[in-house]
Amino acid sequence: MDGHYHQEPQFQSAVAKKYVSQRRTVDMSSPYTRAYYLKKYGLATPTIQPETSYVADILPPDVYQSTDRIINVPNKFTHLSSNKVKHVIPAITWTPEGRRLVVATYSGEFSLWSGSSFNFESIMQAHDTSVTAMEYSHAGDWMISGDADGTIKIWQPNFNMVKELDKAHTECIRDIAFSKNDSKFVTCSDDNILKIWNFSNGKQERTLSGHHWDVKSCDWHPEMGLIVSASKDNLIKLWDPRSGQCVSTLLNFKHTVLKTKFQPTKGNLLAAISKDKSCRVFDIRYHMKELTVIRDEVDYMTLLWHPTNESMFTIASYDGAIKHFDILQNLEEPQQVIPYAHDKCITSLSYNPVGHILASAAKDRTIRFWTRARPVDPNAYDDPTYNNNKINGWFYGINNCINAVREKSEFGAAPPPTDGNDNFSTMSNSTATMSQTSNAINQADDSRLPGFSLPGLGN
Repeated sequence: MDGHYHQEPQFQSAVAKKYVSQRRTVDMSSPYTRAYYLKKYGLATPTIQPETSYVADILPPDVYQSTDRIINVPNKFTHLSSNKVKHVIPAITWTPEGRRLVVATYSGEFSLWSGSSFNFESIMQAHDTSVTAMEYSHAGDWMISGDADGTIKIWQPNFNMVKELDKAHTECIRDIAFSKNDSKFVTCSDDNILKIWNFSNGKQERTLSGHHWDVKSCDWHPEMGLIVSASKDNLIKLWDPRSGQCVSTLLNFKHTVLKTKFQPTKGNLLAAISKDKSCRVFDIRYHMKELTVIRDEVDYMTLLWHPTNESMFTIASYDGAIKHFDILQNLEEPQQVIPYAHDKCITSLSYNPVGHILASAAKDRTIRFWTRARPVDPNAYDDPTYNNNKINGWFYGINNCINAVREKSEFGAAPPPTDGNDNFSTMSNSTATMSQTSNAINQADDSRLPGFSLPGLGN
């Protein structure tokens, strides 16, 4: 016995009939090359029509800042990633160049995931306790992370730790934000205070006191010397970082304010979400005028502005839903809703700096990537896996094929057609490497199967 197992022909054909699902890859080089060509020769931006052939005309997100903003809504599920040892994920952020996603876990680890093919790259132990906040500098030269013990660590882009501020806060750090020129940064914590730090020497400059309970969020204005904070005492406060004094207080919310963010492009708008199940958008140019109030039946958990479209932001809910808003289109209703994006409460959102990919993390211990949809892709708006209109188990595998496109019906995507076309035998007959005996066996086996075709495969 030489130890080799000889397979019968029918078993060989069964092995040959296995189909390998293609891993999705998102590459922005072609749209940027086309956009550069159009700009260089002064050509008009092509109009995107609801037809499949217009996929090649889709340009980078920053082209659609004023018109056709709906193209930039990331509503197409692309990939699901999770570590082998699964932990709750409190924070995620993209690297400044957008090539990788940094995932912080409850165990204090950093894991890196590719931003194009979404495969795992590396993992390292960064903190002793849960990493609760991460923020890159505007120039992309440094990253600051904070943990549940109140410790702050400063990292280089290659994740070499250069400084540790032990016991910077006495409680868990909730948020970190850089100033416009990256010379200072602000941190907030459950110890009721905010602290402004000098980045060059790591020394504390000021303490912002005035909240009466845990400070859940903070942000630094992208253009002005202005800091905003949100707290468990239902208040939003605006601070002058030079004097350390509170310059304004907003009393609009009736429960814990979980997140508040300035508009990242110009900073004219301020959005905030609260446990009173409301989201409010303020205009800081008009004495903090309340532009809109968006209410829901479920608690909002986190908030994020779109990096290129200044009127668009995304909200994640306690029930795992993701909702995309555009206040120039509708002040009360979302533009797109993914009602079952995650199985549990969503903890963090992060947009790729380019704006074409949204990453979401939740307490179901997974990271899911959402990209812009192709024209006439009904699953982008009505994916059966995420709208809970599931007909049978076949729909759970619809995302395994990159060309999976189905017609819409009252149940979401339509079921597979039963027109009698047998694409299994068609594909096996078209394979030149298979012998005539294997073809005969395949046809005999396929004749006993009900006829249907998989999306993207066959004629």
